[in-house]
Amino acid sequence: MNAMNRKRTQLVLDIGGVLATNLSPVFWHKLAEASGMAVESFYADYKRRISKELWTGRITEPAFWQWLLLQLPSLDDGQAKQYLSESLTALPAMEKLAGWSERADIHILSNHVAEWVNPLLEPVRHHLGTVTLSSEIGMKKPSTDIYAYVNGLLPQEAPIVFVDDQDINLRQAEQHGWQTLLADEDGHWINKIAALL
Repeated sequence: MNAMNRKRTQLVLDIGGVLATNLSPVFWHKLAEASGMAVESFYADYKRRISKELWTGRITEPAFWQWLLLQLPSLDDGQAKQYLSESLTALPAMEKLAGWSERADIHILSNHVAEWVNPLLEPVRHHLGTVTLSSEIGMKKPSTDIYAYVNGLLPQEAPIVFVDDQDINLRQAEQHGWQTLLADEDGHWINKIAALL
């Protein structure tokens, strides 16, 4: 970034619950309904066995689908991927990125699987500075290391505004001196961005 951007606000956005819908609980309910399994036990098994490894890239995205289809043999690969596609859709804030990018440098910091969110980000990629996804760098929020990593990518003198839908992630960001904004489900946070920028 050039010297002119050192005082420009750095707007750091989560994806799930901010720019796109969260996969939970919709994706897991779709899978459970299609397979006839109880969603609670199936989701608990996923959290215990595979969640952390998937989100930090320790297992690949194809390996996740293999694991999933072993758990749900009545589903096929195409059905499962279709459920994911239906569960991961853009939220209204995605359309605001062009305008916001005129007043701030925009960055992504998200716990997500790159293969799942890159297609959503592709149309707006030219409005984005850095994109930090947990599956690509092996760290996930709210670990302090991931905030330190992103801090190192941004101009040191610039104000940072971070938007996330999880309080725990915001609290960790505040420890790094970032200003934070909670993304509420109704999207009222979008109207507050103009004042912050």
